[in-house]
Amino acid sequence: MLDTNDILETIRMISDENLDVRTVTMGISLLDCADPDPDKACEKIYNKITEKAKDLVKTADEISATYGMPIVNKRVSVTPIAMLLGCAPDADPVQYAKALDRAAKAVGVNFIGGFSALVHKGFSAGDERLIRSIPRALAETEFVCSSVNVGSTKSGINMDAVKMMGPIVREAAELTKDNMCMGAAKLVVFCNAPEDNPFMAGAFHGPGEPDCVIHVGVSGPGAVRAALAKLPKDASLGEVAELIKRTAFKITRMGQLVGNLVSERLGVPFGIVDLSLAPTPAPGDSVANILEEIGLESCGCCGTTATLAMLNDAVKKGGVMASNHVGGLSGAFIPVSEDDGMIRAVERGSLSIEKLEAMTAVCSVGIDMVVIPGETSPAVISALIADEAAIGMVNSKTTAVRVIPAVGKKSGDVLDFGGLLGYAPILNVSTFKPDTFVARGGRIPAPLQSLKN
Repeated sequence: MLDTNDILETIRMISDENLDVRTVTMGISLLDCADPDPDKACEKIYNKITEKAKDLVKTADEISATYGMPIVNKRVSVTPIAMLLGCAPDADPVQYAKALDRAAKAVGVNFIGGFSALVHKGFSAGDERLIRSIPRALAETEFVCSSVNVGSTKSGINMDAVKMMGPIVREAAELTKDNMCMGAAKLVVFCNAPEDNPFMAGAFHGPGEPDCVIHVGVSGPGAVRAALAKLPKDASLGEVAELIKRTAFKITRMGQLVGNLVSERLGVPFGIVDLSLAPTPAPGDSVANILEEIGLESCGCCGTTATLAMLNDAVKKGGVMASNHVGGLSGAFIPVSEDDGMIRAVERGSLSIEKLEAMTAVCSVGIDMVVIPGETSPAVISALIADEAAIGMVNSKTTAVRVIPAVGKKSGDVLDFGGLLGYAPILNVSTFKPDTFVARGGRIPAPLQSLKN
C-alpha cells in the first residue's frame, strides 16, 4: 500500500524526475472493415477509427490536467492491415495506409500503428503485398507505423520473411533520406510480437483483442535513477533490487489509475499497463544512467548485461504487484537515439552493436533506434534481424529490430531526428558477408522449448 510519503515521492517524480505516462493507446479492431472494394474498405476504416477515437485526445488531456500527471502521447493501434487485404486481391496497400494517416490526423493522435503483417509461420493472402509496400507507405504518410512479426518460439523463424525485410528496411530509409531516413525509424521487425503493445512503432491490435480497448504505457527511468542515487554506494544488490521494485510499483500504479480513468470516461474496456522503462533524450531520464548508478563506469562495459537483467526483473516484479493486467513489452527499453546515456556510451566507445545484442537477451525488446552506416547491405540487415529473432525464439521473449541505415552517412557521423526520437552516432556493423545464409530461405525450426503442451 502507498502511504503519504509514497504519494509525495510520486509527485516529486513527476515534477523533478521526468516521470510521465508515455502513451495512452486505443486499440481498434478493423476486422469488420474488410471489403473486396478497397475504396469501401478504406472508408469503413476511416469512419470506425474517427468514431471510436474521437474523444481520446481530449479525454487524456482532461485527465492529465485534473490529476497533474503528464500524458505525453495519445495513439491508436489497429488490426494488422495485411489481414484485410486477403479479400481485396487487387488493392494497393498504400491506399489503406493513407486512410490510416487521414484518420490519425482527424482524431489528433501522434502515431497510428498496425500497417503490419504476422508472418512467423508463412505468408497468407495479402501479407507479401503489404510487406513490399511498406517503404512507399511510410514515405507517403506522416503518422503511420509499421511492423512485421517474422518468428515465434512456437513456430520458429520464417527466413523467407527475414530475407525480404533487409531490402525493405533499406528501401524505407532510401525513400525518406531527405527526412532523416524516418521511414526506417517507423518500422519494427519482431519475434514473439505482443498483441497488446501500446508503444510505437511496433503497436498493432491483435486478433485476440476486444473490438476496442485502452492500453497504457508508463515511463520513469529518471525516477528509478534518482531513487538509486540516494542509496548508499555500499548497499547490497538485494537492496538495489528492492528499491527498484518499490519505485516500479509506484510508477505502475499511476499508469493503472490513468488507464482506469480513460476507460471509464470513454466507455471502453481497460486492457493492460505496459510498465516498460521508456527513456527520453532528456539528461538523466536514461536506462543507461540507471545501470551506471548501480555501479558501472559506463553502460556497455563488462557487467552491463547482468545489471540490466536485475533491473528488468525488479521492474517486472514491482509492476505486477501494482496491476492485475500487465502486458505489452514491460521491462527496460534500450534504444540508442532515445536514451541520452546510451548516446553518451556510444560516443565514448563503451557500447557497441555486439554488446547491445547481448543486452537484448535480458531486456524488453531488441536492437532499437540504432543508426547504421548507409552502405550496410540488405543481407547484413536481414542477418541482424535473424540474430535478434533467434534470441527471442530461444528465450521465449519478445525481441525486435529497428535500425536506420543512414543513407549517405558513415560510421562516426550523427543522425539527428529531433524531438522524442533524439539523435544517434552511427554504429559500426560487421561487413563480413552473411549472404549465402540469408539467401537459403526456408524456416528455422522451433526450439525444443516450444513443446510445452
